[in-house]
Amino acid sequence: MNAVKFVDTTTRDGHQSLIATRMTTEEMLPILEKIDKLGLHAIECWGGATYDACIRFLNEDPWDRLREFKKRLPNTKLQMLLRGQNLIGYRHYADDIVDKFIEKSVENGIDIIRIFDALNDVRNVKRACDAAKKFGAHAQMAICYTISKVHTTEYYVDLAKRMQDFGADSIAIKDMSGILKPNVGAELTHAIKSAVNLPLEIHSHCTGGLAPMTYTACIYAGADIVDTAFSPFAGGASQPAIESMLMALEGSEKRPDLDTELIDEIAEYFKPVRDKYLANGLLSPKALCVEPNIVKYQLPGGMLSNLVSQLKMQNAEHRYEEVLKEIPRVREDLGFPPLVTPLSQMTGVQAVFNVLSGERYKLIPTEIKKLVAGEYGSTPVPIKPEIIEKIIPGRERITVRPADLLEDEYEKIKSDAGALAKNDEDLLTYALFPEVAKTFLTNKYSK
Repeated sequence: MNAVKFVDTTTRDGHQSLIATRMTTEEMLPILEKIDKLGLHAIECWGGATYDACIRFLNEDPWDRLREFKKRLPNTKLQMLLRGQNLIGYRHYADDIVDKFIEKSVENGIDIIRIFDALNDVRNVKRACDAAKKFGAHAQMAICYTISKVHTTEYYVDLAKRMQDFGADSIAIKDMSGILKPNVGAELTHAIKSAVNLPLEIHSHCTGGLAPMTYTACIYAGADIVDTAFSPFAGGASQPAIESMLMALEGSEKRPDLDTELIDEIAEYFKPVRDKYLANGLLSPKALCVEPNIVKYQLPGGMLSNLVSQLKMQNAEHRYEEVLKEIPRVREDLGFPPLVTPLSQMTGVQAVFNVLSGERYKLIPTEIKKLVAGEYGSTPVPIKPEIIEKIIPGRERITVRPADLLEDEYEKIKSDAGALAKNDEDLLTYALFPEVAKTFLTNKYSK
């Protein structure tokens, strides 16, 4: 029986989930040498929203952050989160951009790339997986976990097998909403580990109050790695605390041999950092609260609060329950997409429109039309013909991988960026966030 391995998410998902990714590089660097001595499996420190937050809000170069981490963590693997063909942006990028971004990420220090697609369409993660392997990184493919009548254990096992066939080096169960229950997690872990010969990592959030129990159940069912955070940036919308998980495994062969005194020192360092964001209001007490209703309604916590604010603006708060009941119906109409960004927001908006307009699909957002047209990829189950006709009447649908329709764009971006970009990393910033990049790169080189 092997000990489970821990990944620390404090400098990526921990602060992304609790303080909107606003921790600065300056606040992170002083503690990294101590973290490096712990013997963690990896530190998740890049990707996700960190890149966007660096250039949009912090006036920092995300590539500089990555290089500084690499210098201070020679013994710990650096992990990042990548949204498949979307990379760390908000649209599908051409394959040459995907290749170049991954090449530069690895060159600047990334060791493990966790790759997911919001629809679990493996065609949208294949190119990124191939590029990760080509440039020498560990390619981890992630399954977005959700609950519906089609998302059975068999569905997830089949997905894991396809990911193994596509060349994944490991698999993650990505429970972005914190809705994976302990017994289901154990069953899923056992089934996947029996079907594929790859390491399995479990990622969850404490929003629903289940994650520590689910982690424990999954660990004893055979999970190899779990995502944790140091206690000041753990719990609530973040991951379970590394300290608590160690206590839960005390006396078991599954407990990793990590220095608790050193962990305490690291946690003490992060406490005043957390308190600063609590004092300035970025850390909302709500982000630390347990919201069991997310399991009942199968919705991310942020989506519930967004619904309330949308209905308030329309003076329609009294119709909240109607909207909650409409969301599963819309989701079924749309082929049961996982409720992860941006699909959760899109599904919620359509449900609000359906209820407030008094007629289903009388008002349809552009993004819903794109989803039904196949521009995001294939949905978990095919959308019914009558729904397609209602939402995009007479329009031709895409059945190929969406990125197959994109022409290479790196050279065009190089031309567009002109003198603004001084290197490949600058060009990638421009490619991913062109409007924000103009201001950021101008400021960067005018210092």
